[in-house]
Amino acid sequence: MSTSAKVIARQKRKKRIRAKMLGTSEKPRLVVFRSLNNIQSQLVDDIEQKTILSASTLGKSIKGEIKNKSNIEAAKIIGELIAKKAAKAGIKEVVFDRGGYLYHGRVKALAEAARKGGLKF
Repeated sequence: MSTSAKVIARQKRKKRIRAKMLGTSEKPRLVVFRSLNNIQSQLVDDIEQKTILSASTLGKSIKGEIKNKSNIEAAKIIGELIAKKAAKAGIKEVVFDRGGYLYHGRVKALAEAARKGGLKF
């Protein structure tokens, strides 16, 4: 099975980005993963190697809100949801990890919605 040049380039960017950032329990890493059909985000503590909390278009809590799970509107909803969950957990600052994806479209929409929801990065 051959991996496309696009996927290899993203993996290289991801590796380069991850080498420069570290999430802690006070300032966790906000990880974004997007597929063709969904978008997911997690707050990760790299020192403890644990996921603190997550939000996804696959989640049951937002199933009725989203018609199309792979568009910018869905990414905005996930960004707001992760910010709301982080506020409940007492997290105000995060380190943004775009996962090697270019900062536009759904990734940008999620980041801006999370900022609007109160997260600082």
